[in-house]
Amino acid sequence: MALVSPNTQRERGYLDGQFLIAMPNMVDGNFARTVIYICAHSDAGAMGFVINRAQPVTFAEMLLHLELIDRNDAIMLPDHARHFPIQCGGPVEQNRGFVLHSDDYLSDSSIPVSDDISLTATLDIVRAISDGRGPRRATMLLGYAGWGPGQLESEIAANGWLNCPSTEELLFDRRLDSKYDRALSLMGINPAMLSMDAGHA
Repeated sequence: MALVSPNTQRERGYLDGQFLIAMPNMVDGNFARTVIYICAHSDAGAMGFVINRAQPVTFAEMLLHLELIDRNDAIMLPDHARHFPIQCGGPVEQNRGFVLHSDDYLSDSSIPVSDDISLTATLDIVRAISDGRGPRRATMLLGYAGWGPGQLESEIAANGWLNCPSTEELLFDRRLDSKYDRALSLMGINPAMLSMDAGHA
């Protein structure tokens, strides 16, 4: 699915700003035990970001790759930039970076996802983060997850995903290993009690 233009006025889909939580029967290795934050959902399809998979790239390495700093600058980066989280957002366009962030930072290219969360995919936010002018809460994701028209609805109907309202706390939490279980707990679900097959307790 094509990403929404920041200048496009759109109605939010019912899954926009929600978490998708993979069921245990998810056979696609890209999505096993994942939590996905949905950014856009409509008749044209859906797109979102895996928020609980680490990416073995540092923010400093990203800045060097984008030629925004040189190696001397990388050594001098402040702590907030050196430890800024980068995650694996999904299997589509994995060489492309996106920043999910709180709405205290907005540029002309920022796309509101919910009342509190925005998405920016341009270098202005990367520069702002490295300079200490970035949003209060943010995470960078490489790649995204996408579905064609009706595909996500079919996967949910086939017991592939659970969905629930998101929380900013869990979205930006850096403890990735336990995020799947904590997302399930938002729905009052014990992971050990989840059925592998639809219709069976």
